[in-house]
Amino acid sequence: MNSDRYSRSRWIVLTLGLVAVLGVSAQVGSSDTGADVLRFAIIGDRTGDHVEGVYEQVLAEMMRLRPEFIINVGDMIEGYTTDTTRLNTEWAEYKQLLKPVTVPVYLVPGNHDILSDIQEQVYLKEIGAPYYSFDERGFHFVVLDVGRWESSEQLPADQINWLIKDLSANPSAVKTFVFMHKPFWYNSLAVGKPDTLHNLFVRYGVDAVFTGHFHQYFSAEYDGIKYTSLGSSGGGTDPSPSGLLYHFCWVTADADDITIAPIKMGAVMPWDEMTVGEQRLVSRMQKFTVELQPLLIGPDMKPIDGRLKLVVHNLCPTIVLQDTLRWNLPAGWHVTPALTPVTVLPNETATLEFQAGFDGGLYPVPNMTMRIPYADGKTTTVMAPLNAARTVTCSKAEPTPVIDGNIADRAWQNPVTTFFSPDGGSMAIEPVTFYFAYDKDNLYLAAKCTETKMDSLAARVVEHDGPVYTEDCVGLFIQPDRTKMTAYQIYLNPLGRAFDQKLVMSDDGYMNADREWNGRYQTLTSHGPDYWTIEAAIPWAELGVAGAPGKELGINFRRKQFRLSSSADWQAPIDYDPRTYGLLIME
Repeated sequence: MNSDRYSRSRWIVLTLGLVAVLGVSAQVGSSDTGADVLRFAIIGDRTGDHVEGVYEQVLAEMMRLRPEFIINVGDMIEGYTTDTTRLNTEWAEYKQLLKPVTVPVYLVPGNHDILSDIQEQVYLKEIGAPYYSFDERGFHFVVLDVGRWESSEQLPADQINWLIKDLSANPSAVKTFVFMHKPFWYNSLAVGKPDTLHNLFVRYGVDAVFTGHFHQYFSAEYDGIKYTSLGSSGGGTDPSPSGLLYHFCWVTADADDITIAPIKMGAVMPWDEMTVGEQRLVSRMQKFTVELQPLLIGPDMKPIDGRLKLVVHNLCPTIVLQDTLRWNLPAGWHVTPALTPVTVLPNETATLEFQAGFDGGLYPVPNMTMRIPYADGKTTTVMAPLNAARTVTCSKAEPTPVIDGNIADRAWQNPVTTFFSPDGGSMAIEPVTFYFAYDKDNLYLAAKCTETKMDSLAARVVEHDGPVYTEDCVGLFIQPDRTKMTAYQIYLNPLGRAFDQKLVMSDDGYMNADREWNGRYQTLTSHGPDYWTIEAAIPWAELGVAGAPGKELGINFRRKQFRLSSSADWQAPIDYDPRTYGLLIME
């Protein structure tokens, strides 16, 4: 082999021709411009049972980082043929893949690219020199052609002589990098055997060596030289033991050090990965895609009939929602069917029916998951808990209770004594009992809260809308009209003082609090040796509805005990969202 035909000048001419073909607008071979920080990317094998689309995606992600140039480590075409027409076609296809790249691309031949004299001739015509060197701002780069041999010792003498001449001519390089396809060092240095190339690299001050071929990533350092073998950037492969699959390497070098970072495909997102329009749509989807009709739970803590209805809304205006809805079932729960295929056209709805029940405790409840599209090629997961809605009876107030803090009136029927901790576990505070009643004018509330250490009772807030919620209190969340996403939060302390606000759901599904809203209530409290009580009358006019037999309100309620830093929640967890409430049913 005549080494003159692989001289650096020959490479510059051929590379400039390739750059022109690929639409690359950058000067090749610039040097002596000062050593600062150099940032470039290395791409692995494209072929060897290549997977369509992977190499292109890796290139696109590299370009998002704006490298100064890109170097590959070989196997750009499938090759393995002497059919020149096919080889020319494959090289044309490869060049087409590089058209979106706007920085110089330096190519390293692999065994798929050059394995015969015919392939070598096509490579010379289509690409240029199979081995060469170049400089970038004081850093020296060497590309070797090793695809036809299996060890350093087998390399032809003229390439070795060229390498010695090249390295010896660049002793003042800031850093020197070598690129070659096959990792000869895997079977030599890694097992303690000598390696001809490594000896040269040590002698002439090479700093880093990059290889490919195995479609698996691995690295090591020998005699101060960093060796890195890239895995696949498109060729067929399996995940490495670490889980790394398709990837590229990002290299940052300066006079002091070289850092090398393998970057997984899919890790470098485009700037518009999520547009504001998509974010707003996803926010609405998370709240409104799934409309769960409640599974009604009776006062005996058992399902009333076990029927569960779920409405799926496809809020995406252009893409069909198609996935399998899955129920994740805690111990003791059953939902039938547990898996349901779902297809919903854009802007359409589908109604699904299930049968549900439980043998043990109510909490934790099941939750469903489903993937939904929000843009081409983009999906998000919607998860929603089953709405196990407890029911409580609101007695007709006959006679009207006297609001005096003394819970002795005949109106107080159907006591509610079963509560949970905020996480759905057993109640972690002392007992509490709630009562509800109504007439044409008011909704009535009474509560008795056990407190065995009354001297620890926290009740200091005396102004309306003060931080009642930070001390002992009882609290209500009321949805007067179950067709509207409006609710009221009312907390009352042992002095009868109130904190209240109006809750209104916005278009994106979040509850906005109106702190300026203030209700008018009649309240009075009473304290005993080991309890405190409260009675309250809440005018229907404050809630904008009228009480009547058969009417249903959305409701949740709780007692907070300051001394024990916890609460007793009727329905867990407490949430502003009315869709999580239970039902208050007028007798």
